[in-house]
Amino acid sequence: MAISKNKNAPIEPLVFWPSLTIVAAFGLAMAFFPDVAGVWVNSSYSFVMKNLSSLFMVFGVAAFLAVLWLGFGRYGHVRLGGPEDLPEFSTFSWVSMLFCSGVGIGLMIWSIVEPIHYLTGPPMGIEPLSDQALVWAHMLPMFHWGFSAWAIYCLPTIPIAYSVYVRREKIFRISDSCRPVLGAKSNGFWGGLIEIFVLLGTVGAVGTSLGLAIPLISQLLSGLTGFEDTMMFKGLVTFVLFGIFGFSVFMGLEKGMQNLTRINVWLGFLILALVLLLGPTGFIFDLWTNSLGLLLNNFPSLIFQTEPLRLVAEGGAKDAWPQWWTVFYWAWWVAYAPVIALFVARISKGRTIRQLVVAECVWGTLGCWAFLAIFGAYSLYAQKTGLVDVVGIQAARGDPAVCLAVMASLPLKWVIIPAYTALCFIFLATTLDASAQALANICCKKGYSDLPSHRWNRMVWASLLALFGMGILVTGGEKALKTVQTSTIVGGVILLPIIVTLAAGLFKSLREDFGAALSPRSIISDKLMSKAAEESAPIILETEMRD
Repeated sequence: MAISKNKNAPIEPLVFWPSLTIVAAFGLAMAFFPDVAGVWVNSSYSFVMKNLSSLFMVFGVAAFLAVLWLGFGRYGHVRLGGPEDLPEFSTFSWVSMLFCSGVGIGLMIWSIVEPIHYLTGPPMGIEPLSDQALVWAHMLPMFHWGFSAWAIYCLPTIPIAYSVYVRREKIFRISDSCRPVLGAKSNGFWGGLIEIFVLLGTVGAVGTSLGLAIPLISQLLSGLTGFEDTMMFKGLVTFVLFGIFGFSVFMGLEKGMQNLTRINVWLGFLILALVLLLGPTGFIFDLWTNSLGLLLNNFPSLIFQTEPLRLVAEGGAKDAWPQWWTVFYWAWWVAYAPVIALFVARISKGRTIRQLVVAECVWGTLGCWAFLAIFGAYSLYAQKTGLVDVVGIQAARGDPAVCLAVMASLPLKWVIIPAYTALCFIFLATTLDASAQALANICCKKGYSDLPSHRWNRMVWASLLALFGMGILVTGGEKALKTVQTSTIVGGVILLPIIVTLAAGLFKSLREDFGAALSPRSIISDKLMSKAAEESAPIILETEMRD
């Protein structure tokens, strides 16, 4: 009766207000005491890189193998829902939403500039700016944005969706999805602590994305309009951005996020096609093919590479290439994983585990590779041929200037730059939208999983994310931004045990519900079907055709 009388899920005060207070306090501390916070966080960063690098590398491998086994093993046909639960969204809309929420504007930036970082600072003693450095520079982003990254996203998504749609938990909340391992503790102190960590990690990670993205968008708009790229102009950009994703959050999933991602995907296809056709088409295809071979040949060594001799080098521990790049990326995905998992689980009702694994780890990877292969190859081509002094621009003016210069070197730049700017806007908006939706859901009371969160609840978190990102730019400059980036890595250490707990709970639940001898092609017996109808037990699809 309580559910039928409500149009929106009410907030849970014991989660909402403490979380809001802690996030606000953290933001104020970063704004007014960035130096003190920076000292503590940087010390934590040094500790993590010195002692826990191998932990992240092993976790990346474990996540990859676990997701492959879940998707293509005996439980791949387990349906995330009962027999009456059909997918809410078309396959195209579903894949578009999970892809756009997972990569955001980061892919738009790093697909152009990351290869240049590796060209000037390659791993394994390769000579900078050499031909060998160029081919590795194109391949390495495909490694960092490939299967391992999406496996880290996918691993917590499956247990969250399983707990709500199969075991009928009442809310999309990380702590409730940890119930198979934590038991009654998931409702008490430990459950609340988990939610606080997830909220803090999400705001820090998304705030950092804003701090990286706003300078790019403001510089792109400055080039288009002729207005000087001042801090006031950046504030105006932030206000417009908030208007876009705030409207999407206000409208909800069906009318907001779904429409944004459709626009995003088709606009992305258009820009990729233009760069591919107007740029060096043959070079792009050749370099992409070469990078696939290079990645497959070196994948086993890359996923375990830690450069341990850095710890015994003269002067003590120091940053090495794997720590600066691969470990950072794995920690970055871990920091984002819980909130992305909450959002993707929310839109995945009626799908099978196999469908979810394929959507994230296959389609997500291929989507990233398309941008990395085409944008990255053209960026390297522009540097190699002297069309654009990408290395010089990056050293003198930073990554946002590189993105603008590379795009401006293409024919039809009057079409490509506005389209690229719009794509950056919408990509960032979809990530912020997904994050605000997930944060609002965390703060809802149990028993209302079928109802959307209040609009004002979503708008509070949308506003806080926008203000947090702008606060980084206004108060801290590069030092504060580095502090927040570093805090995200440290946050990855905190969230890592939570993801492991989610995965352990999923394996335990699958064994309890189906047993260890279940075959992927098993047909449900009449007894199990009857039990499923009475207890909302998990359902296995009868044939592969329904998958």
